[in-house]
Amino acid sequence: MGNGQEVKKTRVKLLNVPIDIVSPDELESRVHELLTAGEAQNIVLLSLWDLLRARRNSEYRGYVQRAALVIPISKSLISGARFLTGKKPIRYMPFDFVINIMNILENRNNSAYLLGGKKSVLLKSEKNIAQTFPRLRIVGRYIGAFKRSEESDIIEAIRKASPSLLLTGQGVRGGELWIARNSGRIGGGLRLWCSDLFEVFAEKKRRPSQGAFDRGLEWIGYCSQKPYKFFRIFLYIYYNILLLVYKIFSL
Repeated sequence: MGNGQEVKKTRVKLLNVPIDIVSPDELESRVHELLTAGEAQNIVLLSLWDLLRARRNSEYRGYVQRAALVIPISKSLISGARFLTGKKPIRYMPFDFVINIMNILENRNNSAYLLGGKKSVLLKSEKNIAQTFPRLRIVGRYIGAFKRSEESDIIEAIRKASPSLLLTGQGVRGGELWIARNSGRIGGGLRLWCSDLFEVFAEKKRRPSQGAFDRGLEWIGYCSQKPYKFFRIFLYIYYNILLLVYKIFSL
C-alpha cells in the first residue's frame, strides 16, 4: 500500500474516546501518510486507564481527540469496542509498536530525537537503538528531568533537528501532556510518549511476555513492582459498568 494509494481510515468511539483500527499491514502506509502531511502528528498509545483519564481530564481528552493515531494497548479496550460498536480494533504491545515504527523510519532513512529517562538510561537506549537501527539517524537526545530554565533551549533544539519522530518517556514533566502543551513549538513529524520505553531499551526493565500480553495479564507484572496498582481492579469494574450503561442507552 506504499504506492500512493489512499489509506482507508477507521476510527471508532469507545465511551466517547476515539480509537483507531490499524492493522499491521496498514501501519507502514499510515506512517508514511502522516510523515508526508507536512505537519505535527501525535500518536497515542491508549490504555484502559488512559481512556478513563480522558473522560475526566479535559486537557488530556483534547490531546487524545486531536491525535493522528490512537492505538489501543489494553485488551479490555478491544472487548469494550467490540461490545459497543461491533468492530474489533487491533491491539499492540507498546514496545513492539515502537519497534515497528522505527523499522518503518529506518527503511526510509528517517530520524529520531530521544527525550526522557535518566542520563545512563538514555545513553544506553541510544546505543542500543543505533545498533538495532543503524540507518535511523539519532539527531538529538536529552534527559527527562530537565530544569524549567532549560525547556526553551530543548524545544528549540528539537525544532532545529526536525526529527521524523520525537520519542519521549519517563521524567518529562507532564508526561504526554508535555507534547500537547508544546505542540506548536517543537516542529513537525511524529510525536509519541511511552512511559518506560527507554528503561526497556536500556535493558533496565523487562517487557511483558507475549503470552501474558495476549491474555491481558501484563498488568500483574506492574502490580508486583507497585502493589498499590492492584486497586485499579475497582476502575476495571467501573469501566464495565459504564459499558453496560452505554449499551443499554444506545438500544
